Amino acid sequence: MTDTPQSTESADTLDQTACVEALLFASDSPLSAVRLAQAAGIAGQAGVRRAVEALNARYAEAGAAFTIEAIAGGFQMMTRPEFNDVLSRLRRAKADARLSQAALETLAVVAYRQPVLRADVEAIRGVACGEVLRGLLDKQLVKIVGRAEVIGRPMLYGTTRRFLEVFGLKALDDLPRVEELRQPIQAAERAGPGPENGSPAEAPDPNGSAEAAGDVGQGESADAEEHIAQGPAVAENHRSP
Repeated sequence: MTDTPQSTESADTLDQTACVEALLFASDSPLSAVRLAQAAGIAGQAGVRRAVEALNARYAEAGAAFTIEAIAGGFQMMTRPEFNDVLSRLRRAKADARLSQAALETLAVVAYRQPVLRADVEAIRGVACGEVLRGLLDKQLVKIVGRAEVIGRPMLYGTTRRFLEVFGLKALDDLPRVEELRQPIQAAERAGPGPENGSPAEAPDPNGSAEAAGDVGQGESADAEEHIAQGPAVAENHRSP
């Protein structure tokens, strides 16, 4: 008879400890003991401190890369100091993957038109792209893949394996077709103006400026750029395991 209350108490403590762990794992800022107690259903701040101690003991025994630290009057899940170098490389990778609007537009054109001449990229974008291309070369997202068989033998540009890694692509064939990117826009146009604005859809340019820029127009470049901009950046979360 005496074993039953002890088993029930142990199960309750385990559940509350797991609740504290879940709250700290999901939070991006320190949580006070009072707030943890309220959210986890623990009676008193002492119970929260016992739960934190139990979790840290479990993490240490398992050799986990993270622990719970007392910060700014609360508790927060943090990675251990010995992993600073590893996390620094992750932050550098994320910084390398951050691109300006001009770089995204240029990269989109290269990705869909490769191998492509600098002159063709500039014709599509309508601006000089030399500096932007050099930046993409430095970030190892674009590379020189050869020279065109024309007067002057200008260089041809294409994307790299690093490009596939940054944007989560298995191969270039995984890039969506431009027609697929345009489907949501065409569906919205067929549906007509929304109730919010009630304004008619803008008429297409009768001058055909997209075709004047080459085989791939500025509209296609914008669609491609939007897809690339939505590609997964390198994740950074120093609080999660």
